[in-house]
Amino acid sequence: MSYKFYCMTVRMNIDCNGCYQRIRRALLQMQDLDSHLIDRKQQRVSVCGAFVPQDVAIKLRKKTNRRVEILEIKEIDAGDGHRL
Repeated sequence: MSYKFYCMTVRMNIDCNGCYQRIRRALLQMQDLDSHLIDRKQQRVSVCGAFVPQDVAIKLRKKTNRRVEILEIKEIDAGDGHRL
């Protein structure tokens, strides 16, 4: 059985601590995500997990009321359990 894991990088406006907390709270509420990284200086958010990338971007847009621009989507096949 093979699972498709994605690592997606999106650009969002992270202007202040309130914006950062809102994005962080929205990411923590999503069950599909394994990990996330919020980079304030470059205004980028990276998420990894077994999810549909477009659905996560739409959820993030709705929960934070911020524009979300998908920069990169990497598909990682982790079905055999071996990672290099």
